[in-house]
Amino acid sequence: MRKVLMGNHCAAVAAALAKVDVVSAYPITPQTQSVELLAEMEASGRFKGRFMRVESEHSAMAELLGAATAGARTFTSTSSQGLAYMHELLHWVSGARLPVVMVEVNRALAAPWNLWADQTDSLSQRDTGWMQFYCSDNQEILDTVLLAYRIAEQAAIPAMVVFDGFVLSHTYEAVDVPAQEDVDRFLPPYQPRQQLDVKRPLAFGSLTGPRDYIRLRRRLDGDLRRSIELVERAGREFERIFGRRYGLWEEYRCEDAEALLVASGAPGSTAKEAVDALRARGRRAGLLRLRAFRPFPAEALRRFVKAQTPLAVVDRNCSPGTGGIFFQEIKAALYPHPAPPPVYGFIAGLGGGDITQELLEEIWLEAADKRAEPGAARVEPVWMEDPR
Repeated sequence: MRKVLMGNHCAAVAAALAKVDVVSAYPITPQTQSVELLAEMEASGRFKGRFMRVESEHSAMAELLGAATAGARTFTSTSSQGLAYMHELLHWVSGARLPVVMVEVNRALAAPWNLWADQTDSLSQRDTGWMQFYCSDNQEILDTVLLAYRIAEQAAIPAMVVFDGFVLSHTYEAVDVPAQEDVDRFLPPYQPRQQLDVKRPLAFGSLTGPRDYIRLRRRLDGDLRRSIELVERAGREFERIFGRRYGLWEEYRCEDAEALLVASGAPGSTAKEAVDALRARGRRAGLLRLRAFRPFPAEALRRFVKAQTPLAVVDRNCSPGTGGIFFQEIKAALYPHPAPPPVYGFIAGLGGGDITQELLEEIWLEAADKRAEPGAARVEPVWMEDPR
């Protein structure tokens, strides 16, 4: 069924199609409409799960920690300071290997206060043991929520579905809403590996010593790395049922590219227009749009890139003192490459600044025209400020 939906509502519709048992959330701009719609659907009987009303984001994740431990399929949504407030519980959920799915609508972190898009909120949680998938349009939001449940429940690892605040969350686009029977074929009922049961006592969250702790952390790390194959497998199955394919990244006109833009989130869509415009002027531009940040596809990236093809990495985020986070991760991933390509980092769009087609063309040209210069990656990022 074809519908015109805002990004936040795409997430809610997907959660309902996934037959989520428990939703728990606290309102925060710009994600509120995603869980607000689920609350309305519960009140009208269109959503059969239970909506738990709580007093904070910390409590919302605590609710889902308990519900998932009891064997429920769970969902929440948050942004910015709300995600930061959840931080403690994110470690608990991943450490307990609970496949909670959370929509994270990117918004800049305070201070100063800012309501607009900025990936630093989600990327600051990269070490919590959660998978992270970045979406570039509303169709991808709906589809990725469904994919996240499939992957998270197979890996026993929680997942974030991430998209740009306002740019996607409040923008309406035409999307294909799949039929419930097709979703049921793709996403069977959740079968937890272990759960609370009064007739079968188990210990949850007990104290561990160094020996067991390091083994459990090593297992989580290994399983997160191995989930790359689950991402690819789920993408192939999704394409078989729904006709749309999603993997670790999206390639666009990369075959003969003299330099590649590397982007994530909504700027990845704009980057296609920039590539086409550059091609029309005779420049061989290409785009690599990253979808999966955790697990990070380091080995696949090393196989994909070419030694003499510069990468222009566009970060809508910043880790103060080190620069763009995707930039840093890509440089680290390419270190074992026998002949790593030049990698240039550009920080743009922080706090909601526009990342326009023209800006992306400028970024690509700077990287492409420096390809003949000696040396590899640029150490310092280039800050591309909004002229307004």
